[in-house]
Amino acid sequence: MVANPESLNEFVQFRFQHIKGRERSEAQVFLDKFFRAFGHKGAIEAGATYEEAIKKGSRKGKTGFADLVWKPRVLIEMKKQGEDLGKHYRQAFDYWTKVVPNRPRYVMLSNFDEFWIYDFDNQIDEPVDKVTIARLPERASAFGFMGVEEKIPIFNNNQVEITKNTARKMGELYEIIRQRGQKDGFDDLAAQRLILQCVLAMFAEDRKLLPDNCLIFIVYGWKHKNLL
Repeated sequence: MVANPESLNEFVQFRFQHIKGRERSEAQVFLDKFFRAFGHKGAIEAGATYEEAIKKGSRKGKTGFADLVWKPRVLIEMKKQGEDLGKHYRQAFDYWTKVVPNRPRYVMLSNFDEFWIYDFDNQIDEPVDKVTIARLPERASAFGFMGVEEKIPIFNNNQVEITKNTARKMGELYEIIRQRGQKDGFDDLAAQRLILQCVLAMFAEDRKLLPDNCLIFIVYGWKHKNLL
């Protein structure tokens, strides 16, 4: 665990009791409490900078200000309560590309109720995770980069890791089927074909060509009939 659950719960309670979600007047208070919830004495004390000036281009006057930059860990951009964070992806990405040297690994967008976490080194189009503030204590592992001692975060939508895990699981399934085939009289080629069909079925589910969870039901049926 990257933070004490009690301190995270206190932060959540503070947000609902004292923060109304106004970006300009409350962002720094919110972020300072956020840092304290992860064991720091405060955002400034941890080495973060508020209102980091970021040049948007070569022309004079083209300067933006990121709400918080904590090199080399995270850039955080705050928006008002209720704001659609998806509309501010481009701003966050542009800031991230220009925060050099020692660019932060992660970017977070927050509207006081949600945290959208990006890892642009590995995944451009989608956040690697979305966490509501109410679930922060139970999803603390997604914020491994926020701790006093940095940990590897565990994300729910890291497509690189999901692909690796899926490949590993399909390999395990192939081995189960292959071993079963030695007993029931079908060869390795048949096992390979079945695995390929599973992969195609997952792709078809993602493209909405098959109903959601179709493959899960099929595999459950195999297990129920002792085919696996």
